[in-house]
Amino acid sequence: MAKQSVGWIKFQKRWLLLLIVLFTISTAIVFVIRAAFDSCDRHYEDSGGRVHVASQIGSIANPLDFMKSKLVLLVSHELSLSGGPLLLMELAFLLRSVGAQVVWITIQRPIETDEVVYSLEHKMLDRGVQVFPARSQEALDMALKADLVVLNTAVAGKWLDAVLKEDVTRVLPKILWWIHEMRGHYFKMEYVKHLPFVAGAMIDSHTTTEYWKNRTRERLGIKMPETHVVHLGNSKELMEVAEDNVAKRILREHVRESLGVRNEDVLFAAINSVSRGKGQDLFLRSFYESLQLIQEKKVQVPSLHAVIVGSDMNAQTKFERELRNFVIEKKIQDRVHFVNKTLTVAPYLAAIDVLVQNSQARGECFGRITIEAMAFQLPVLGTAAGGTTEIVVNGSTGLLHIVGKEGVTPLAMNIVKLATHVERRLTMGKKGYERVKEMFMEQHLAHRIASVLKEVLQKAKSRPHS
Repeated sequence: MAKQSVGWIKFQKRWLLLLIVLFTISTAIVFVIRAAFDSCDRHYEDSGGRVHVASQIGSIANPLDFMKSKLVLLVSHELSLSGGPLLLMELAFLLRSVGAQVVWITIQRPIETDEVVYSLEHKMLDRGVQVFPARSQEALDMALKADLVVLNTAVAGKWLDAVLKEDVTRVLPKILWWIHEMRGHYFKMEYVKHLPFVAGAMIDSHTTTEYWKNRTRERLGIKMPETHVVHLGNSKELMEVAEDNVAKRILREHVRESLGVRNEDVLFAAINSVSRGKGQDLFLRSFYESLQLIQEKKVQVPSLHAVIVGSDMNAQTKFERELRNFVIEKKIQDRVHFVNKTLTVAPYLAAIDVLVQNSQARGECFGRITIEAMAFQLPVLGTAAGGTTEIVVNGSTGLLHIVGKEGVTPLAMNIVKLATHVERRLTMGKKGYERVKEMFMEQHLAHRIASVLKEVLQKAKSRPHS
């Protein structure tokens, strides 16, 4: 374990050095390009990082420019490395980039000092986001003064009565409720009783939107407010790494070296928080079955490896022990690797050959890691459920399989298919990248969110704050 930790520290230092070098080179290139143009032309960079020349009249405005000087309160149920809080942080940075005043509160904050919370809060503070305690007078004042309040996840609804109390009706008309959950236990009246009265709801996929509309009506007898579907987009920072072949090659070499995986080996990865709902147990069963299929059919193929990124080495939950015991029981310790949860997924996306998105039951609300993997030209093996079906084109950018135990063998067969057909892997990866460029970039997300925010702000103005 000590050896692995030292290796990881060395890797992080090399990765930091690489970023500094890349930043220096890219900065120099931008200055050279700008010097080449006539001074009467106006230069701008689009959200893909490309430098353009435009006249003063023809310049392109950020779709979120109308949020300049607006006061926005963001309410998160927690601050962690899970999808919901990280998405809300990205919205905070998008709004800050156009000059909005952004305030953040976290409802469930650990009593003791938490390294992840400390790191994420300081990342926000460095970008000009104000951070207040959830139950403070400042939070109440901000909620009353704000032009817009964004509640993140269904659970955040508990904050409304707990903090706003008799003032809740004054704030409801300017609330945008951003929902990411797909699990049935979130449909509790204590969470969502105010949902019908807010200015609008925003959900990451059409599938999840329909599920929420049906479930709230049938189970709770309430009606959803006007609901907007907003597919997510990849950040500029991730795309810069995904489109830099030199960076990817270096990352691939270092990560594989740290895992003990050779360059020619085929590496499949599940990159999610480790839990039964994410299906890492069924993925490992499929992976083991694929090894058996290859052995039985005597298929000539490079060594297959699987990596689970998202473990919690300290917590060692019952489910994670199950995963590790399964690996030991099947004697595949040399083929399966566990990596602790991390905010930085780019190194692993550069290192792997195929992403496995194996979320169970109703699947992912959207599945941000899926479009991130496609940006790295990786094929995706995903469950035919939830938002994955709106991202992955079956047979074109990846292969889908059914959820549950019934999906174990189909996934195993798909693993063998992609392990044995290099050209198919590469073709699917390229098509996935093209789909990302067409639909799932940061500028697409900015345009989609801008449309929603304009409507919510207009509605907030037209409705009296009683």
